[in-house]
Amino acid sequence: MAASAPVRSDAELLRVNRGFYEALWAQARLIEPDRFNTWPLLRELASAAPRRLEVAPGLRPRLPLEDTCFVDLSHAALRRLRARGAAAMHGMIGALPCADAQFDLVCAFDILEHVADDEGALRELARVAAPGATLLLSVPLHAAAWTAFDEFVGHCRRYEPEAIEALLAHHGFALERSAVYGMQPKSSRLLDLGQWFLTHQRERAMWWYNRVFMPLGLRFQKPLQWREGLRDVDGVDEVLLVCRRRG
Repeated sequence: MAASAPVRSDAELLRVNRGFYEALWAQARLIEPDRFNTWPLLRELASAAPRRLEVAPGLRPRLPLEDTCFVDLSHAALRRLRARGAAAMHGMIGALPCADAQFDLVCAFDILEHVADDEGALRELARVAAPGATLLLSVPLHAAAWTAFDEFVGHCRRYEPEAIEALLAHHGFALERSAVYGMQPKSSRLLDLGQWFLTHQRERAMWWYNRVFMPLGLRFQKPLQWREGLRDVDGVDEVLLVCRRRG
């Protein structure tokens, strides 16, 4: 029988996520945006959008480091981003330190599933996005696919396709296209092993993560295959959504 997502408060989620990711980014390497399979799309979008925001990039930013505003909770990630010359501010997705309608391109990868108040998070993304702005958002799908690893990395939920589309529409975003996304291994045994090592032998786990698993994951990324709307996602673990902010 599949596990189910636990009910967690904002305070508990914040504690879990801050503890996990602060430790992770303190030992991880910064990966340049052009190493990811999102780069062809984001390079094109960024060239036409001088006002850009990426929320919670950690050390895996997808937008160009130059002339992009980054907001993250992790002080370890902020230090590394600033050392590379990026404009990086401390903040959370539920209370972005940005003005209304400030950005033409907004990215929020792998963050919405980490917050209890996803309505508030989307409200903030809508607030800072200018009319006609593009939003790129990635989310894990299907509550029935919940695993112990979701809980370990601080997830609060997985989304049913109809639910995330309705949530976006409610906050003024029209879903234009989607693609299967993510670098998480399909093997549950490998995830369990990774979780054990991160818990009990973190130094050793981070050595393998930085030198073996992350380089292999980057090397074997497949080009994103785009489809209109959100369809044919049975069995899909995670999707990347391209949305437009309505006027």
